[in-house]
Order: sequence, then structure tokens, then C-alpha cells
Amino acid sequence: MPNISWDAADYKENFSFVPAYGEAVIDLITKQPESRVIDLGCGNGSLTAHIAERGYIVTGIDDSEEMLRLARKEHPDLSFLQGNAVSFHLEKGVDVIFSNAVFHWIDEKNQQTMLSNIYRNLNPGGELVCEFGGSGCAEAVHETLEQCFSERGLVYRRVFYFPTIGQYAPMLEKAGFKIEYAALFDRPTPQNGSDGLANWIRMFVKKPFEGVEKELEEEIISDTVSRLRNRLYQNDFWIVDYVRIQFRAVKQQNL
Repeated sequence: MPNISWDAADYKENFSFVPAYGEAVIDLITKQPESRVIDLGCGNGSLTAHIAERGYIVTGIDDSEEMLRLARKEHPDLSFLQGNAVSFHLEKGVDVIFSNAVFHWIDEKNQQTMLSNIYRNLNPGGELVCEFGGSGCAEAVHETLEQCFSERGLVYRRVFYFPTIGQYAPMLEKAGFKIEYAALFDRPTPQNGSDGLANWIRMFVKKPFEGVEKELEEEIISDTVSRLRNRLYQNDFWIVDYVRIQFRAVKQQNL
């Protein structure tokens, strides 16, 4: 299960860069149009629609009812199902399982189970095409938050899973995949508006603040933003130090 709940409207308004960057990940798919594709963790359906525009028969799957409501409203001609990456089940295998900016929200202990489940839901020769946060993703922000928590006698929980290629590739192989493509790269990512970093923290760093009083939460966010201004505020934009990891892996045979 993903370790976050979403504000679908805020996500659409202020964080549209997530699906926007994901459009390039679609290019990693090698299957021909008319192939059956699952957009796993489809969110508001933006990328699902782009996949459909390329001629694929696509279904979006997401664990968030709020996101699915928005997806169905904005893309009524597409199919969407509720399910999570670890346990979703398809009646019939598909040719591609595509996922953008999802896997880092899955607890590390569930990653192998998730990959095995994806493998089961693919046809032989089917592709897993994915991008998510890689080692070092947003480390400047997480490190500073960790310092601010510690100075107030609190523990900052690192709930995100950001692996290296060397850590993740063996997990894919253990699940039965042959890796055809892998990349790890920096992607400094601009945020919207003068409060871009604070809004990013409020949207994406929810779990570590559970149990923290709202006033203290805002104090920590403000302190973090202040400490990072010289480092991450560039040319009138906040930049978050994203690192991304990409894979295309092929199902070789049934286990």
C-alpha cells in the first residue's frame, strides 16, 4: 500500500510537473499500438490519457478514491480501477505495466512482493516500464527536515524508498524479469510560486509529521525553507533536487 493520501485538487493545480515529466517515460515502451497497458498508480489519469493517445488500450489503476474520481471525471472515455501496486489482480494478463512516480511510495519491505505481483499480471514477454525516485532524491530537503526535527527532540521518519540501480536490479531479476534498460539521473525540478518548497513539503512529506501539532509543523516547514533558500531558490523559483531511476524489464517466463 502507498504510504500517503492525496489532495487531488491541489496535486492537479500545483504539481502537474509529475505527469508532465512522465510523458517521456512512455517513450520507453517498445510494444506496438493496440497492446494492452496498465497505468499503475495512474493518479488523475493525465498520463493514462497520453498513453491512450499513442494508440494503446490502457486501463488506469490507483489506490486513491479521490484521484480516481477526478480521473473518471476528466477522462470519462477511459477505464479506471481501484487497486494498489502490491496486490492488484487482473483477470487477463497485459502487455505492458507502466508506472510513473509511484514505487518510491511503497514501503521497502513490500517492494519484492510488488514486483512479483506485477510479473504475475504481465503476459510472457510483457514489459514493466517505470520511473520513480532514485537514490539521493530530494536529499537536501529531507536532510534539512531531519535536522529541524532533531533539534526539537523529534525523529524524522524516512518513509520513502529511493534505491540505486545496484539495489533494485537484483529485485527485478529475482521476480523473474530481464532488465533491458536502467538509468539513474539528476532532475532538478522547479516548483510553482514563492511558496513552492513549503507547498511541496506539505504535499509530499505527510507521514513524518503525523502526531506533530499543526503549529509546530508549520514552524518546522518555515525553518526548513529558510535554511534552504540560498541552496534551492534559484532565478525566482524553488528547485527540489530530484533524482530519478528508470527501468524497462521484460517478463521471460512464468514462475
